[in-house]
Amino acid sequence: MRDDVKSGADKTAREQMKRNDEVAASAEPQGDGAPDESNATRASESAGRDGEEEESEADVRVGSQSERAVAELRDKYLRLAAEFDNYRKRTTRERAESGARAQGELLKHIVESLDDLGRVIAVDPASTDARSVVQGVDLVAKKLLKALTAAGLELIDPVNQTFDPSVHEAVATEPALSPEDDHVVSQVFQPGYRFGGQLLRPARVVVRQWSQ
Repeated sequence: MRDDVKSGADKTAREQMKRNDEVAASAEPQGDGAPDESNATRASESAGRDGEEEESEADVRVGSQSERAVAELRDKYLRLAAEFDNYRKRTTRERAESGARAQGELLKHIVESLDDLGRVIAVDPASTDARSVVQGVDLVAKKLLKALTAAGLELIDPVNQTFDPSVHEAVATEPALSPEDDHVVSQVFQPGYRFGGQLLRPARVVVRQWSQ
């Protein structure tokens, strides 16, 4: 080979290698090629602080809402408790007033009977026979019983009725003349009374018993 041809080939190879080195150098990253750890750390810390701030603000909002809800429920409970206490006091007062009015109405009728009884007692025995006194007392008793019956008193006088131990009290027995008269009340020693469904006193009675 001639020297001038060989020299030209060497020059061409050197220029090609130079261009390859320049291309490789331009493709390499800036610096030493390693990622910037300080920048990544700062970015991570910044993101962490932002996340913590958002969580803190969310916690504050939730806590504030919970406190408001508790305060509203407590206020509602206190109002209901106050209203119920007022209702209880009002109903107690109204019940007492109603009972007092009913008792007053009953006593008004009893007082009238007491007035009649006082007039009977004031009769001069020297100028009045015993029959008139008895009739006067009987009228007073009937008037008083009428007033009490109008107020709700029920007289229990079970003559010729079947004996009922829930409202009758047997104080004696006597033989029955037939099986049909067994456990039938023959006499009432003392009448019973019931008021508003409540037994005040059982009737004390004599009961017939059948025996062969």
